[in-house]
Amino acid sequence: MGLPRRAVDAAELRKSLKPLLEKRRRARINESLSQLKGLILPLLGRESSRYSKLEKADILEMTVRFLQELPASPCPAAAPTPSDSYREGYSACLARLSLVLPACRVLEPAVSARLLEHLWRTAGATPDGGRAADSGCSPLQTRRPASPGPSQPAPPRGPGLWRPW
Repeated sequence: MGLPRRAVDAAELRKSLKPLLEKRRRARINESLSQLKGLILPLLGRESSRYSKLEKADILEMTVRFLQELPASPCPAAAPTPSDSYREGYSACLARLSLVLPACRVLEPAVSARLLEHLWRTAGATPDGGRAADSGCSPLQTRRPASPGPSQPAPPRGPGLWRPW
């Protein structure tokens, strides 16, 4: 008697949908290639107007060549751990603070020096990147900010000053 009606309907549906699905797939490919062309041409230093009619293969070849010429990225095993990244950021912040805090004169110089020394000791690192325990001197002796030349005006105080805290 043949196939049941449901199986025939499903097969016909697949046949009728196949061209539509293929059309959508090609449209996605073309859109992605267009975006890739828009990204790769400026990176290669070429004008998009001169290369308006590139073949798909040319776009892909240009991209592959560009990616091959990129310097090799470090392997994931050599990537810094979150704690290393945190420590580096903390140290960079402290180094910046050791320059800014004395210059802005928000605190008395002795209080500012004690605060910075405490922060460096808490971080376990000296401003030059070594461990505090390895260094025979205090972190503030290791690196003192340059004394400002002419005296700078005091920062504005009052409601007009924006503070991040």
